[in-house]
Amino acid sequence: MRFTKMEGLGNDYLYVYGTPTDPEALSVRLSNRHFGIGADGMIWIEPSEIADFKMRIFNADGSEAKMCGNGIRCVGKYVYDKGLTQKTTLTVETLSGIRTVRLLFEDGAVTGATVDMGSVTMEPERALSLADGTAIVCPVSVGNPHAVCFVPDAEAVPLASFGPAVNACFEGGVNVECVSVTGDNALRMRVYERGSGITMACGTGACAAAYAAWQTGRCKSDTPIAVRLDGGTLSIGLREDGHLLMTGPANTVFEGKVTL
Repeated sequence: MRFTKMEGLGNDYLYVYGTPTDPEALSVRLSNRHFGIGADGMIWIEPSEIADFKMRIFNADGSEAKMCGNGIRCVGKYVYDKGLTQKTTLTVETLSGIRTVRLLFEDGAVTGATVDMGSVTMEPERALSLADGTAIVCPVSVGNPHAVCFVPDAEAVPLASFGPAVNACFEGGVNVECVSVTGDNALRMRVYERGSGITMACGTGACAAAYAAWQTGRCKSDTPIAVRLDGGTLSIGLREDGHLLMTGPANTVFEGKVTL
């Protein structure tokens, strides 16, 4: 099987064009960073009957995710670089619905994308009783579930224990974002993703954090928010129709093949 390893802000996946067989087990095997290739999971790209392409996302533990913000930017770069499309604006079918991807170029090469992430919903803040205290979180849905926790210093949170504790409070699990405000429309975010653990970045998580910051008055909604993650910075903007626009890089790490 030929694959392409790609990353968006260090959120890395193995990309394959085709229809998968037993993708759950394959993602567990190949995502292992010691005995496999190493990745946060696998993303399969297929033809779609309702969009230009379809993407399926499998986490490192084999669970299937509905959406991946960093991953969809790389999907756009993959299909363009491989000559599967000449479109610079394309649609991608996901389990969260169809998303529009506008490719960004530098010297003729795809370097990133702006993605219409659709509309977002947010529930009232919830107080969670954890073993070491209480956490106040904002439940946000960006097609997949998030729990945004605003803290004085995101760097100081013991994410390896805090993330799983919050995740366990939600049926089916949740992505956990620890977020601190660092300036005017500037956020620092660290993330624990269900199915993958602590990752360098999470595009949908950055969208959830930005939306929660707008809704709670921590940031201004008329200006894009710069969300700094461990792997770099994403720009999140809010359109008048309520859709979020996520802009960030997409990079190819290497091409390879593996015997199954």
